[in-house]
This record gives sequence, structure tokens and C-alpha cells, in this order.
Amino acid sequence: MIRRLRGWLALTLLVVLAACGADAPKSRFKTYDGPPVTQVVVKKGERQMFLLSGRQVLKSYKVGLGSQPVGHKLYEGDGRTPEGMYFIDRQNPNSQYHLSLGISYPDPQDTARAMMLGQPAGGDIMIHGRGPYGNRQKAQDWTAGCIAVDDDEIEEIFAMVRPGVPIVIYP
Repeated sequence: MIRRLRGWLALTLLVVLAACGADAPKSRFKTYDGPPVTQVVVKKGERQMFLLSGRQVLKSYKVGLGSQPVGHKLYEGDGRTPEGMYFIDRQNPNSQYHLSLGISYPDPQDTARAMMLGQPAGGDIMIHGRGPYGNRQKAQDWTAGCIAVDDDEIEEIFAMVRPGVPIVIYP
């Protein structure tokens, strides 16, 4: 009974602290207590990603893209990385690519475009690390449409970027 009560009290304390904003954004690997990331910007042509707080660039990273990096993603399996404005919609600490942050692709226009082509729009577009599979890849652009960074970099990004943050992906 006392064990259960202790567990319940510990869980309640964690929930209260989280609700009060007492815990700093963190991953199981790294923590971050700097200015909040308010936007992620990806410039596909430059293979660069920037984490911004307001107008200030907090960090920049070289990225790998989908295996067909030129042009907007049209449908599932085309190997392209989407272009446009989306949002970070989830965090996955158990990704097969080390860690990952979900991107809110497809939006309604993406879905309609793919339907007009008679194809599914696809989904599961992420910012992710390399993981064991990615470490075996030799090409710079090797994903199915995701944005890839090194594993130590996704640890930083995972700690800094929260769901709800907009991501703008330029050609």
C-alpha cells in the first residue's frame, strides 16, 4: 500500500511540475535551457537546417534529404522531401533512426494533389538521425523524404524543438 502511494505521489508531482512548466525541454540524451526555438527553416538546395528563436539563428545543421531531393513531394514513394510550411507534430524517442521529430505532412493540399495523381500522399515525414540503417548509407540524400542529421545532432534538436513549432521547407 505504501509503495503504491509513493508511486502515485511521485507521478502526481511529475504531472504538476510538467503542468507548471518546471521541467526544461530534454531528451534522454541531452537537455536544453536556452531561448525557445520558435521556427525551423530548411533550405533544401543548400542542404541546411536552421533553428531560430525569433530572428536569431540558434543552431544550423547540414542535412540529407529524400533520394530525389529536387521538387515538392507529390506522393508516397517519390523520394522527395516536401516543401512549404508545416509544424512539428510529435516526438519519437524510440525511432529506428535514433530519435525523430514528426512533420505535419501531408496537409489538405498535399492530399488533394496526390489524389489527383491517383496516389496516396504518404506520411511519416520526419527530422531524424541516422541510426544503424542510415549509418550504412553512402549517399548524402538517402531518405524516403525525411530530413536527416547525424545522431548527436538529432539529440540536440530533439531537446530543443517542441511539438507545435512551425517548420518552413524551401526549395
